[in-house]
Amino acid sequence: MHPTFSIQPEGRSAKSHAKLVTPVHATLGSQPPLSLYVHVPWCVRKCPYCDFNSHALSGELPEQQYLAALRADLEQALPLVWGRQVVTIFIGGGTPSLLSAAAIDQMLAMFRLYLNILPDAEITLEANPGTVEAGRFAEYARSGVNRISLGIQSFNDQALKALGRIHDAKQACAAIEIAQKAVGRVNLDIMFALPSQSLDGCRRDLRQAISFNTEHLSLYHLTMEPNTVFAKFPPAVPDDDSAAAMQDMIAEQTTLGGWERYEVSAYAKANARCRHNLNYWEFGDYLGIGPGAHGKLTFHDKITRHAKLKNPVSWMEHAPRLDGSHIAEERTVGADELGFEFMLNVLRLKNGVAASSFTERTGLSVLAIAPAIDRAVARGLLESDPTRFKATALGWQFLNDLQEEFLA
Repeated sequence: MHPTFSIQPEGRSAKSHAKLVTPVHATLGSQPPLSLYVHVPWCVRKCPYCDFNSHALSGELPEQQYLAALRADLEQALPLVWGRQVVTIFIGGGTPSLLSAAAIDQMLAMFRLYLNILPDAEITLEANPGTVEAGRFAEYARSGVNRISLGIQSFNDQALKALGRIHDAKQACAAIEIAQKAVGRVNLDIMFALPSQSLDGCRRDLRQAISFNTEHLSLYHLTMEPNTVFAKFPPAVPDDDSAAAMQDMIAEQTTLGGWERYEVSAYAKANARCRHNLNYWEFGDYLGIGPGAHGKLTFHDKITRHAKLKNPVSWMEHAPRLDGSHIAEERTVGADELGFEFMLNVLRLKNGVAASSFTERTGLSVLAIAPAIDRAVARGLLESDPTRFKATALGWQFLNDLQEEFLA
């Protein structure tokens, strides 16, 4: 049974809202859905824009050492998730498609042995077009992978070179066709506002992506992340007005093609939303295993976060010791942080979430964030609907400003 809280009736003043007797602190009456994230840290080459925990591979991929450490990592986490059903699995990186078909088969067999995985669980594997092999992808599918996410980024060879990608446009197109034959569900990652990109160039990239009619598109604005090569040596990129024109064009063309923009960077055909990412955005739980993997877990009296050692060599050395030394961080999320963490995620969704999910997922009364709600509504950033947390069109346009209202 979920804990309940009072919602400000439409038309009530903030003053009367403050008189409600619902406590600010509550208990967690249920656990949200649980996902599994698996990190594969190696790439052929580190891209200059990438701030993920990825490492250029030198020498042979240490598959068996990695799988043994992954097993040890999972075994030590089992008491935290024992008996819970896993609804999605996401194998990310890095470049997971560097792993052999046999390694992915071993990995998924291990998960089925240790975890209670939903029979129709969404199992996604990220792939780089430069590492795609038709036979390997078909074997991934036979092992249980049912969704592939391809890091295309662009179909323009000059742009791909500027981004440091190891594939060209021809390989990108071939990879998409191979993935579509292997599994029914394919996502394409495409970037815009690339170095020297024009609106017409962006339109050509999008048209080519749309031509494959995959069920899902992830369309990202290139950003200069700290501690990357691009942050240190920034390339010339389109100005804000040009990037905004690209975003408007993307919104128009994807809608015409039958994709719905349901999250800031995610576009899906009917019934094709990424269930794994939705669980993140709806403030669900996820267990993270592998070097640098992060996780969030809910218990009856607290919500915790964890992170594993980032360096692959260190993680592979420490995880098999079975003493917890592979864990870089474990902490309980403070009540003063939960409002911001919840809103940071759910407001990315175009339709937001039911207001009741705040207490269900945080264990707090909505009164804990009532002042921030009032401020956001007054600024025209949040819909004034007492039953739903949803950004207005203005709030979605200035999402950072809206989310910052909930910082304690």
